[in-house]
Amino acid sequence: MNKKVFTSAKEALFDIKSGSTIMSGGFGLCGIPEKSIEQLSQMDIENLTLISNNIGNSGRGLVAILKQGKIAKAICSYIGGNPDLETRYLDKEIEIDLVPQGTFSERIRAAGLGIRAFYTPTGFGTLVAENKEVKEFDRPCILEEALHADFAIIKAQKADPYGNLWFKETARNFSPLMAMAAKTTIVEVEEIVELGQICPEDIHLPGLFVQRIYRGENYKNDIEFLKTSEQK
Repeated sequence: MNKKVFTSAKEALFDIKSGSTIMSGGFGLCGIPEKSIEQLSQMDIENLTLISNNIGNSGRGLVAILKQGKIAKAICSYIGGNPDLETRYLDKEIEIDLVPQGTFSERIRAAGLGIRAFYTPTGFGTLVAENKEVKEFDRPCILEEALHADFAIIKAQKADPYGNLWFKETARNFSPLMAMAAKTTIVEVEEIVELGQICPEDIHLPGLFVQRIYRGENYKNDIEFLKTSEQK
């Protein structure tokens, strides 16, 4: 088997240590790397910087390591729906860099493309612009720097042994961009298929950006809200 394939989350995440900067895919609970997060919760690490859209939600996902006090800084675009993050922030137990969502994804994309920084009008005249360079184009724009990470932990539906990935629908979200922006990308998948079983035109992320893959099992695949109605 190709050397990118690992047998478990424990084996694949072996070198994540205290002080690491980690990007974690997912939008709310959609597409989160469940098994990698479970493994982080079992590791003796601290002082992590997490880059993720909302650092978990409804008490699940990244909240597991948030409540353990392992996250020192969160770079995210959304706090709503995450009372654990809100509480830790108000109690001054965590530093938060709140980034507009479009800027958040573009900062990650820029890192993957080798772009060091870019100008955007988003956030000008607000707290987002504090201590940032302003340049006048057709309108005032602020300078935003690319977001890099030591590790990206993401989830895909399928991978081949060379790390070519296929994501299921909106579970893709930020994950391909994060894989490109990190030094080491660790992918958990529901299926590992033979090389060639993912059609070239269906590959959402080439294996060039993937260093490690492993197959996860027993997924919860939580949803954030369950609506029911009485049958008449």
